[in-house]
Amino acid sequence: MEVERSASADVATVNTLQSICYSRGSLRLLDQRKLPLETLYLDIRTAADGWSAIREMVVRGAPAIAIAAALSLAVEAFNLEFSGTAAGSASFLIEKLDYLVSSRPTAVNLSDAATKLKSLVKNVAETASDPKAVFQAYVDAAEAMLVDDVTENKKIGFHGATFIRENIKNPEKISILTHCNTGSLATAGYGTALGVIRSLNAGGVLKRAYCTETRPFNQASSWVLRNLLAPRYNLQGSRLTAFELVHDKIPATLIADSAAAALMQAGRVNAVIVGADRIAANGDTANKIGTYSLAVSASHHEVPFYVAAPFTSIDQSILSGDQIVIEERSAKELLYSHGGLGQQVAASGIAVWNPAFDVTPANLITAIITEKGVITKASANSFAIKEFLEGVPGSNTN
Repeated sequence: MEVERSASADVATVNTLQSICYSRGSLRLLDQRKLPLETLYLDIRTAADGWSAIREMVVRGAPAIAIAAALSLAVEAFNLEFSGTAAGSASFLIEKLDYLVSSRPTAVNLSDAATKLKSLVKNVAETASDPKAVFQAYVDAAEAMLVDDVTENKKIGFHGATFIRENIKNPEKISILTHCNTGSLATAGYGTALGVIRSLNAGGVLKRAYCTETRPFNQASSWVLRNLLAPRYNLQGSRLTAFELVHDKIPATLIADSAAAALMQAGRVNAVIVGADRIAANGDTANKIGTYSLAVSASHHEVPFYVAAPFTSIDQSILSGDQIVIEERSAKELLYSHGGLGQQVAASGIAVWNPAFDVTPANLITAIITEKGVITKASANSFAIKEFLEGVPGSNTN
């Protein structure tokens, strides 16, 4: 992968919030491991480049992962000299999509997008005589994902802000705690949980946003390595969410993950809003490690706990969170600084358990905010997601 590099100390430039830069035949992904002190774009030419960028967390956030994967293959398909049949082109795309899904297994958006795209190319190949028609249909569909994601995120922001204002005490002075990054950098633009915060701020009712550091991934920027020569823990909340909040001039405060319960105890949080990598049919939600801890603390302190995610994050084939596959990261990320690339910081010989996600049970979730509306509880322990969809005109419950 070739890179386009531009070091910048100015975090307020518009380009720094564009995690996905795409034009037909060309894709560049912002290397989010380098933020906030360095802006570096990777040139993605093939599905293999996309797979590596996703796996190595150049791009992260469930919606952005799906879009980056689809577009990486769109670029390869657009630039490919293919001499086979229409059926052969469909087989080529399907094989590549299956490969891309293996990059990160927990986020359902990626597998959902791949399933839909595979169905599309199969259908086109059945009637097409020219393989170019199959590739063109795929490219068009991948590009539509990019546009649709921003539209859906803004709907999530609107529904979430409206629901919270209607169901929370002191709706004119709302302070929100969020975890990990769910903004423009995790999506095609605007964001999910952070999109709700943006919408509340635009409505003039947000008092303060609190963001956690979001451990344990501690990848430091190469700028720090080269220029400061000292360990630095730059985590997804402190590097990315804080970066976006400062950029948007939203009143915000960064806290350590371990300070969240004390913050709630002090009465400084009106609600917690997080994103989701996969939501089971009953509402159990897999999200960045540490989400479950926040939900337990929120429940104890009687603070509403909301999940904000596009409907593509809901996997109705999984009945509960027990069936969600949880990705485990390398032990080096805990044993060494700088995401495993720096100095040893833990005792030699110590065992490591480093899950990237945890599962928050539905009973700890107040509501699920989607682009189709807000899903509330069917019972104390589950959400009737299928029934909710049946009441939404034009929705497909399959």
